[in-house]
Amino acid sequence: MYIRPSVVRKGGKTYRYFRLVRSVRRNGKVVQETVAQLGELDARGRREARALAERICGVRVEQQRSFFEEDPSSEPPTVAVRIDRLRVERPRRFGDVWLGVTLWQALQLDTLCAEVLPVGRESVPWSLVAAIVVIARLCEPSSELYVAERWYERTALEDLLGVPAELINDDRLYRLLDHLVWHKSDIEHHLRKRLGELFAIEYDLLLYDVTSTYFEGVAARNEMARRGHSRDQRGDCLQVCVALVVTREGMPLGYEVFDGNTTDVTTVKTIVGTMEARYGLAQRIWVMDRGMRSKSNVQWLQETGRRYLLGAPRSILARFAEHVASPHGWQSVHDGVEVKLCREDANPTEVFLICRSAQRQVKEKAMHARFSTRIDTALRRLAGRIERAKKPIDREQVERQVGRLLQRNSRAAKRYQVTFEAATDTPAGVRLRWSVDPRWEDWAEQSEGVYVLQTNILEWSPEALCGRRTSS
Repeated sequence: MYIRPSVVRKGGKTYRYFRLVRSVRRNGKVVQETVAQLGELDARGRREARALAERICGVRVEQQRSFFEEDPSSEPPTVAVRIDRLRVERPRRFGDVWLGVTLWQALQLDTLCAEVLPVGRESVPWSLVAAIVVIARLCEPSSELYVAERWYERTALEDLLGVPAELINDDRLYRLLDHLVWHKSDIEHHLRKRLGELFAIEYDLLLYDVTSTYFEGVAARNEMARRGHSRDQRGDCLQVCVALVVTREGMPLGYEVFDGNTTDVTTVKTIVGTMEARYGLAQRIWVMDRGMRSKSNVQWLQETGRRYLLGAPRSILARFAEHVASPHGWQSVHDGVEVKLCREDANPTEVFLICRSAQRQVKEKAMHARFSTRIDTALRRLAGRIERAKKPIDREQVERQVGRLLQRNSRAAKRYQVTFEAATDTPAGVRLRWSVDPRWEDWAEQSEGVYVLQTNILEWSPEALCGRRTSS
């Protein structure tokens, strides 16, 4: 990403404009994409741009001083060169790693790491190793082994940080993680404070979810490595669960690591209590998916006075079938997203939000159509094989085949009613029949792209919800 001047001649006059561009690859070609138009940038504009850059970065911007002090009316200098005598030697990536170093310094992580990782007998300060690991993760996420053997020597970090490439090895990068883990709380507090200084981040709404990461190998020394529900479809590997809390803007606020066999629903009390103990009690709204919802969790959140917005299971949608089918009461809260508030007399402590997404509806229709096509094709093929059979077939074996077929395509399985009829006129002795349940078709048409959320924020109304910045 860099600043590029553009010269426009109009009416006998020459105008020079600046724009922020970045290089992207499209259809196998590298093209320049405009990120922002900066205008002419006269003397005042250059001063304001430099002040903004220094305020964001927290340091004086020396790298682009020539740009800020350049006269926009002057032509860029040119130098005559012999193309046939030019050659490229040891090309290195500069733009992305320079940006990474700038962000690292803007967040003042260099100062923090120098404080919590004091210089000892090591040949490379741990604070610089931390910068290398984080910038590598930002620019090209990969293993520490790849960073040490391939990536680092291909970048300009050796010049920007002053660390020779021969001093970077995988052991040094791995040992850094062992040093940083003891300062996890200090880093989280520092980032929350610094991000609050740079941006107007609000902490009134926090989103919480759990993911998993697996290990290749036996992980014998990791007591938390267990087999459990793998989000990576690697149930054969040991894993740990990582719980992450972010703001509505997506800024991470904190994380915790759990055993690999931990279920999502058992982490709610731990995470909510940990975040409140770390950052204080406040009237926040906790947003969690239906994997975190349980009767005990809802009761605990209500009894402790915490506000929440939880995803409800799909089975609860049938209770609001009349509200879903009714065209009245829907309020638009986002492009293609509508919400309807519902209250139940039997449950006065909660409000249910029915959310309808047009984009999600299109996606689910396509998914159901794909699964229905698979089931139809497989049933026709199985029925034809039964009709062509030359001897009696085992009905239980065919029933198991149908069961596996519906299980693999469970999203559309309820659409079909499959039966077996005795057929004395065929050698197989049985005939396969199936039909489509019209009630399922009607309900699927109404419920596709529709979800239910439950909350204990009783003062919400459709008008107030439309005015919120979040479309949750």
